[in-house]
Amino acid sequence: MQTNFFRQIAKLNLTGDLQITLRPTTENNFVLSVLLTNEQCGDDARKTIPPLNLRGTAEDLDNGFFENISTPLQTASGLMVDMESFMKQVEEAKKKSAMEKEKSDKEKKEKEVKDKKYGEALQKAEELEKEGKYKEAWSALPKGSEFPEYAEKIRKKQDEYEGHFAPSLFSENQPQSTEI
Repeated sequence: MQTNFFRQIAKLNLTGDLQITLRPTTENNFVLSVLLTNEQCGDDARKTIPPLNLRGTAEDLDNGFFENISTPLQTASGLMVDMESFMKQVEEAKKKSAMEKEKSDKEKKEKEVKDKKYGEALQKAEELEKEGKYKEAWSALPKGSEFPEYAEKIRKKQDEYEGHFAPSLFSENQPQSTEI
């Protein structure tokens, strides 16, 4: 006798392991339990999918087996594949989130170091200014090219210190010479 049972199962294109249990009950009746499991699915919700139970005589089960199991098993198979795909995407999102946080933390630390360096240089310049050492204060100022966010403030301080330098021949603030 030739059957096409396994070809029919293969046509369902299920992902996972198909467990079929046949138990006789009363005279000429059976309970058929069909459970699809997929150990590749990392979501524990897969364990809550119940088995499909069919009851009937051998003839009833022969006649309606594939019609009754096709849709529910394909739905369960698709659900578990989708759950696994979802779990992988969540894991990937976690990794990316951790990478972004690490990148953000690194940038924050770099900015803190840079701001500290700027603050120290500015403080040194102001100490020299208090001592009347304007040229040294001007030299101690941080470079505007290294701190573009503070470039305007640095330029103003430089101009302020330059005003205390010895008068220049080309300065506009020079007193006018009187003609004799």
